[in-house]
Amino acid sequence: MAHRILVVDDEKLIVKGLKFSLEQDNMLVDAAYDGEEALRLAHSNDYSLVLLDVMLPKIDGLNVCQQIREFSSVPIIMVTAKGEDMDKIMGLEYGADDYLTKPFNILELKARIRAILRRSAKKEDPGERNPRARFRDLEIDYESKRVFVKDHEANLTAKEYDLLELFSENPGKVYSREELLNTVWGYDFPGDARTVDVHVRRLREKIENNPSDPTYINTKWGVGYYFT
Repeated sequence: MAHRILVVDDEKLIVKGLKFSLEQDNMLVDAAYDGEEALRLAHSNDYSLVLLDVMLPKIDGLNVCQQIREFSSVPIIMVTAKGEDMDKIMGLEYGADDYLTKPFNILELKARIRAILRRSAKKEDPGERNPRARFRDLEIDYESKRVFVKDHEANLTAKEYDLLELFSENPGKVYSREELLNTVWGYDFPGDARTVDVHVRRLREKIENNPSDPTYINTKWGVGYYFT
């Protein structure tokens, strides 16, 4: 089955070029030119990935990302014309999984999309792994990629789930931020340790009773993070 991608950008020439290039890789591409249209399409369709520009008419990309996260864990790559770190961090804060800064190389974008889609496919084929695991009040369903805290579902982003899956399958193993970037993001990601810190903090907010005093994802000061 072909992957379906939602491209959101108010510059029609950019959308036209992205659509043409992605369709050459046998992907189905829908286009939206403002935030309202993007939300309508995201609600109505099952996408493999959303490529979302920050600067949009009607509703900006950050708010679109935040609203999508209220009902979907679809991977989101944010695109910003600004090179400032704060824009990138804000995108991650709002639930994005990755980001690119304009102008970007189409080959780099396609490599990132393929990497995300490969990881999604692997998670859908867990092999001989136990399909569910429970850690006190936390339950992980590896087949459906759903997480429950005290029997209530936690709406994790794709990257937050990837981190939790990695941690939970390797309890006690301390991962440095660099190891997490390489393992979870899976390519030469241009981010830094703050990218990991943002995702770990957001994950703690969703699964810990007290995020400032975590019981699942702990910090080994000066080294990294580990799962108890």
